[in-house]
Parts: sequence; C-alpha cells; structure tokens
Amino acid sequence: MSESYQIRDQNAVHFLTFQVVGWADIFTRKCYRDILIESFNYCRTHKNLKLHAYAIMSNHVHCILSSENNLSDVVRDYKKYTSKAILKAIKEQPESRREWLMMIFEYHAKFNKRNKDIQFWTHENHAVELSSNEMIESRIDYIHQNPVRAGIVEFEHEYLYSSARNPTWRANFSRALNTAICKSINGRWFNSGNRAKFCLRFEITVVDAGYSTRWKKTRQSWGVNGNSHALCYR
Repeated sequence: MSESYQIRDQNAVHFLTFQVVGWADIFTRKCYRDILIESFNYCRTHKNLKLHAYAIMSNHVHCILSSENNLSDVVRDYKKYTSKAILKAIKEQPESRREWLMMIFEYHAKFNKRNKDIQFWTHENHAVELSSNEMIESRIDYIHQNPVRAGIVEFEHEYLYSSARNPTWRANFSRALNTAICKSINGRWFNSGNRAKFCLRFEITVVDAGYSTRWKKTRQSWGVNGNSHALCYR
C-alpha cells in the first residue's frame, strides 16, 4: 500500500474509497447495497464510527469517516464483515451473475498473499486526511456528484444510496454553514496551531431511502480577525 494513502492520525477525518476487485458491478443489486448500509449502522452503534458523508456506486464506495477508536481497525472490520456477508448472499440468494462474480473474486485472490481462495475488496482504501475547509467541501462535492457524473440521476439528492438525500445530514450541514456566530452549546470555534481547520463533527443518520425532498446546499465562509476559521458543529 502506498505510504501516502495510509491512515496516520487515527482520530482525524478521512476520505476513503472501498473498491470491489476487478471493478465488478455488484452493487447494482439492492440486497448488497443494504448490507453496506446495515454494516455502517452497526459500526456507528458499536464501534464509534462517525459517518459524515457517503455514496454507494456500482463497484465502489466513497465515504468520509472518523472514529473515536482506531479508524484503521474499524475500516478493517467493516470490510471484513461486508465481504463475508456479500459473498454469502451471492451463494444463497437468487443471482444470475453468480458464476461470473465468483470467477472474478477467485481470480484476484491468486495475486494476493492475504487471500487464499477469494477476495472481494481491494486492500487499498485510498485514505486522504481532510485538514482544511477546502478539502472537506471538495470531497463532499465529489462524493455527492458521483451519481450525477455517472448519469444515474440529474440532481445529487435524487440518488437513493447517498448522504446527499438524507434529511439529518442536510439539516446539520446547512445549519453549520449558515451559523456565522457560534454561541450555542452545539458548536465551537476550532483552531489547531496556526492553521484553522474545519472540525467535521456533524454525523448523518442512515434513513429509509424512500425519503425525497428537493434542496439546495448553501455555503458560507467566515473570517475572524483576518484569519480563516470554520464552524465545528457537534
């Protein structure tokens, strides 16, 4: 794994990508996407995972994560469980692509010492620590625009398996960006050394994908004594 893509600060906010080997389009089936969502919820409840933004595409997942625990361990456990659960579902549920999918997973396992017989996820997570306002906004836009760029939906909030359509995420994000003065108990200014950083503390709650409301994301930047600061929403 490239040194530049390792998670070094285990409590920092990171952008990660989980990729299926061979870019196999397995997440075109709802049952497999639901396994990912259920596993995210489990990790949030039992492993202190903070799920800040996400989008599940046909063969990969983009997400922004942090954890009060060791983030690398949480990610490892998440990928380990979901791979086993999805492979089990492929074998037990009706799946016309079963033979083709298993052939891909078995083929890629031959080239990896960590896997003896079968491999679902690649071992790289392409972790990028998000240490500035610009990086966070850029990655959130990148995640939410993925389904739009792929031609799946016209507007980002229309995609079912993305935090862009989640009402809790939208409310918290909008509230954080529109609160110029942080006086409530729910927020504070955060500054690390000489570099002001956006402290991404708001967390989405995965809800029923049937929810649908059009919305427009607003942005606002703050300046305090000539320095760039950002709101930390808890």
